[in-house]
Amino acid sequence: MSNMPESVRQPMPDVKCWLTLYMIVNDPEIAKYICEIEDVWPFVDLEYIGKMKRQSHVESWKSHHRMEDVSLIREAVPDAHLLVRVNPLNETSGREIDEVIARGADTIMLPMFHDIDTLARFYDLLDDRVEVLPLFETAGAIRMLPEAIERLPIEALHIGLNDLHLDLGLTWMFECISEGYLEEAAAALRAAGTRFGIGGIAQVGKGVLNAECVLREHVRLGSNATILSRSFHGFSKTKNELVENVDFSSEVEKLRFVFAESSQMSPESLEENRNEMRQKTQEIVRSMTQSHKTS
Repeated sequence: MSNMPESVRQPMPDVKCWLTLYMIVNDPEIAKYICEIEDVWPFVDLEYIGKMKRQSHVESWKSHHRMEDVSLIREAVPDAHLLVRVNPLNETSGREIDEVIARGADTIMLPMFHDIDTLARFYDLLDDRVEVLPLFETAGAIRMLPEAIERLPIEALHIGLNDLHLDLGLTWMFECISEGYLEEAAAALRAAGTRFGIGGIAQVGKGVLNAECVLREHVRLGSNATILSRSFHGFSKTKNELVENVDFSSEVEKLRFVFAESSQMSPESLEENRNEMRQKTQEIVRSMTQSHKTS
């Protein structure tokens, strides 16, 4: 890569049966703690433009991270793979991207694009200086994904479920998976050998829809990365809270064990899990809809 900052240490892992995990963090001590575990990437989230308007009625993460946090995390974990999400493409994106790179990002994520031209402009702005992890989280982005991986130098990407389910007019984010909205995109990614991740994950045995069921769908679809949800780390804001709230290394190990175990399941067993997930998701959505009607 040209003009690669000295702080960039590690390329994206080239593995097929290993679960890479991203954790949104701007606390240096938490970053040091989580990065003791292999392939847990600290994730600084600078996106704020338009997010509150889109997700004001949804119980979702809204970031208050600042540009300075990129430097803080880079200095705290100089050898970790640092992921930074920037704002949707706008007139200031060039300056934002340049500064994020100067502060030491390994990989930059672009959110909220709808077409190939926007994504192509983002790649042009990056100019091969760091890795790219586009976030496909709109209906338009998912529709054009098969064409995008043919036309653009996409080595890896992430599929976001929160904004995608809103854009599709769905009730709950896991309907994006259970109702088949990702099937064509995932098939194209598998055929192209493009690495990708999907959404977020709770602890094993936890979550409205348990993590085991979700991880098996990751395996069936071909995903090998996900974001650790806020509930995964007990909404911890300091290292002391994190240590008190969760046995972090143990819970990560459990996720990876279930993922590895699921990778050995037969196609028939994975299909059974898919059907079970769809049924459970429909039950949850009915409950949510009923709750909204009575509230």
